[in-house]
Amino acid sequence: MKVSLSWLKEYIHVDLEPSVMAKKLTMAGLEVDAVEERYDYLNNIVVAKVNEVKKHPNADKLSVCMVDAGGDELIQIVCGAPNVREGMVVPCALPGTVLPGDFKIKKGKLRGEVSAGMLCSASELKLNTDSAGIMDLEGDFVAGTPLDEALNVSDTVFEIDLTPNRPDCLSIIGVAREVGAFTEPKQTVRFPDFMLPESKIGYESIHDYAKVQIIDPDLCPRYSAGLLFDVTIEPSPFWLQERLESIGLTPINNVVDITNFVMMEMGQPLHAFDFDEVAKGKIIIRRAGSDTNFTTLDSKDHKLESDMLMICDGKRPVALAGVMGGENSEISNSTTRVLVESAYFNPISIRKTAKKTGIASDASHRFERGVDPDGTVKALNRAVSLMAQICDATIAKDIIDEHPNKPVPLELDLNTNALNTRLGTNLSTDAIGEILTSVEFKVEKTDDILLKVGVPFFRVDVIRPEDLSEEVARLWGYNNIQTSYPLVPAKGKLLDEKISFREKIRQIMTGFSFSEVINYNFINENSCDRLNLLDNDKRRYVETILNPISDQMSVLRSSLIPGLLETMKRNISQQSDTLKFFEIGKIFFATQKGSLPEEKEMIAGLITGNRSDSSWCSKKTKVDFFDLKGAVEGFFEALMIENIVFGKIEDESCLYYKDGYAAYVKSGDTLMGTLGKIEEKVLKNYGLKQDAFIFDFSFNAIQDLLPKVVTAESLPKFPSISRDITIIVDRTVTVGAILKQIELISKKEVLIENVFLFDVFEGQPLSEDKKSLSFRVVYRSTSKTLKEKNIKKLHVNISKIILDQFNADLPE
Repeated sequence: MKVSLSWLKEYIHVDLEPSVMAKKLTMAGLEVDAVEERYDYLNNIVVAKVNEVKKHPNADKLSVCMVDAGGDELIQIVCGAPNVREGMVVPCALPGTVLPGDFKIKKGKLRGEVSAGMLCSASELKLNTDSAGIMDLEGDFVAGTPLDEALNVSDTVFEIDLTPNRPDCLSIIGVAREVGAFTEPKQTVRFPDFMLPESKIGYESIHDYAKVQIIDPDLCPRYSAGLLFDVTIEPSPFWLQERLESIGLTPINNVVDITNFVMMEMGQPLHAFDFDEVAKGKIIIRRAGSDTNFTTLDSKDHKLESDMLMICDGKRPVALAGVMGGENSEISNSTTRVLVESAYFNPISIRKTAKKTGIASDASHRFERGVDPDGTVKALNRAVSLMAQICDATIAKDIIDEHPNKPVPLELDLNTNALNTRLGTNLSTDAIGEILTSVEFKVEKTDDILLKVGVPFFRVDVIRPEDLSEEVARLWGYNNIQTSYPLVPAKGKLLDEKISFREKIRQIMTGFSFSEVINYNFINENSCDRLNLLDNDKRRYVETILNPISDQMSVLRSSLIPGLLETMKRNISQQSDTLKFFEIGKIFFATQKGSLPEEKEMIAGLITGNRSDSSWCSKKTKVDFFDLKGAVEGFFEALMIENIVFGKIEDESCLYYKDGYAAYVKSGDTLMGTLGKIEEKVLKNYGLKQDAFIFDFSFNAIQDLLPKVVTAESLPKFPSISRDITIIVDRTVTVGAILKQIELISKKEVLIENVFLFDVFEGQPLSEDKKSLSFRVVYRSTSKTLKEKNIKKLHVNISKIILDQFNADLPE
C-alpha cells in the first residue's frame, strides 16, 4: 500500500518529518518498507533565464537559445517550443538529468547546432498537463536554483507493508485515522463531502431505469448502485491523474480514474458499467451456476466454477464479483450513461474466486480481506458526486441500496483492570477510552473499570476483548510499556558444572584455532583392531547393537580416536590436509551381559599437515609432536592446572602411538591422559598417508583438578628486567628438569617472575652427545624498579646451581 503524504494531508494535519512519521507508523503496526521522495528528479533541473533567442539556421520550427543556468558561461540549447522568448525564466534540464519516463538528457547536436540541455514543459516534468510550450516561471528566481526548491514542490510516498488483518488501512483515510491517533494532540479525520450536488441531480429516478436483484445474499449481503446521464468520457484533470500516479496507478479516463481514486481514498472498491450495455437495465447477483466461461477487462478468458459469484445483467454475466469486470460492459469513449456499483461481498468467496482464476486486482485484494459494509453508500455518493463535476454528468435521483443481510454492530465488554494486567500498564479507564475513541471505536463507561466498546464495521480484525488490548498497546506505544516480571517467586538453578566446563574447553580450544567436531557414538566393529589394540583387551567395545544404523556403525565406541581419524580422512579427501580439531564426547565399556555399558567422558584432539598456511612470508613446515605438546601445555595453563608432568609410556596400553613419540600427562598422582604420534600401521589401516598427532584426556580427571578458588592480583607497577643463561649439557638432559630446578629456586626468591627456554642448538662445533640450551629469566619487584646490583648475585647463584646439578658447561 502506497500513501502520498500530500494526499494524506487533505484529511489530517501532519507536521512530522517523514522519517519520524515512518517510525511512528511502524510502531503502530503499519510497517513502512520504504520512503521515497516523488520529486527527487527535480533536484537536477534548475531555473534558467533565456538571454537570447535566434532562429535555427537549418530548421524553421527550431530556435537556438543562449541560456543562463547559473554557471560561469551561457549554454546553448536548441528548442522547438513556439513560446520561447528572450527574458523568459524556464526549467532547464542539464546533461545527465533523467526525466520521468526514463528519458535521459544528453549533450548533442540538432540539425548541426550544439544543444547542451533541454528547456522543459510542465507536462514533461509531471507538474501539470500543459504541453503546448515551455513552462513559464513567474516570479523572482535566481538562475541555477534547483527547481524543487524554487517551486517548493515536494511529496513523500510511504510504502506500507500491511498485515492481512488490517484492511481498514488499505486506504488513505484509513492511514490518516491511524496518524491522527498517534499525533499530539489527537486528531479526527476530515472526511470529504459525500453529499450530492443539488444542481447536478436530474428529475428522473434510477428506479425507472435500473433494477438490482440479489439471488445469493450469503455471498453478497449488500449492493448499492447509482446512475449518471450525459457522461463525457475524456482524460482526467491533472490533479486526479497526479493523485493516482503518486501511488503507482496509471490514469485511464475520468470515469475509471474516479472509481480508482475513491477506492484508494476510502478503501471501497467500485465498478463502473456502460449502462447501455447492461441488458434490460437489470443487475442480478448470483452464483455462476451453468455459466462456464467469462472474458474479463484484460481480454482473458476464464473458466468459471459453479460457486463463483457473478454480476449479471438481464442476459449474461458482466463481471466477476469483486474481482474484475467484463469487457462486454466496460467504459468506452462512446459511453454516455454510467452505472456505478458499490457493494459488499463475502471475503471467502472473493478469495477463492481470485485464487482459482489467478486474478490479483486491487479490488479483490480489499474484498477478500473485508471492506466496511457500512461504507458502500458513502463511497458511492463520493464517486457519483465527482463524476457529476468532472464528467459534466447528470445524476439520476435516488440510489439503489439492496441490503438483505444487515450486519449487527459488535459490542465488547472491556475490563480495564484485566487489560492493564495483560499489558503490564497502569492506564486509567478514561485514558483507555480516549485511546480507543481516537480510532473511531464507540466507548461507553459503565463503571470505574468497565467499558462497553462498539467496534466500527471497518475493523474486521477486532472480535474479542484481547483485540482491544492490542489496540491500546500499539496506540499507547509498545516502547512506553515498562518491562516487568511475574510476581510468582521462582528459584533459579545453576547450570551443571559439566556444562560450564565443556563450554570453557570449547573457548580455550577454539582460541588455539582448533575446530570442534561431533562424531557418532557408533563405530565400525573392526575399529579397535585398526588401532592395534590387543585381542585380549576385554573392554574393546560393547556387544553389537541390536538395531544399528548401518553395518559400519554396529558397536558403541570405546575411544574417540577412530572418529577423529575418520574425520581426518574425510577432510583430506576434500583436499583439506592441514587440520586442527577436537571432540568432547563419551566412550563406552562393556560390563556384564545384559547390563548397560560403563560411560566415560573424554576430550580428544588431532593435528596434522602444515604448521601454517603457505604464503610469501612463512615457511612451509610440517607440524610435529612438540606442536601438539605446546597446545596441551597451553590448554592446562588456561585451566590453571599446575604441576603438569609429561612422562614416557612404558606399558602396551597405547599401541596406536609410535614408540618414542608418545607421553602420558599427570598432575601429581592423577593421570589425565596421553598424547603422541599415530603409528604408521594405524594410519595405513585408516587409509591415511600423512602424520597425525593426537591427545586423549579424561574429562572427569581434568575437572577434578580445576582450582576451587581463583585468585587475582593487580598488574605490576614496576618494569621487569631479564637475563639469559646459556649452558651446554648432555643430550639426555631434559629441559623440563632444568625448568623444574629453576622453579624450586623461584619459590624462595620472590624476584623471579618467569623462566622459559628460547633457544636450542645441536651440531658442530658441539660434540654429538651435547646440546646448547638458552634460558631467559625475568625478574620483577613489586616495590621498586630493579637495578643490576639487585639481581646480579641471584642470577649468578641460579647459573651455578644449574651448572652443578646437571654437570653443565658454559659456552666458550
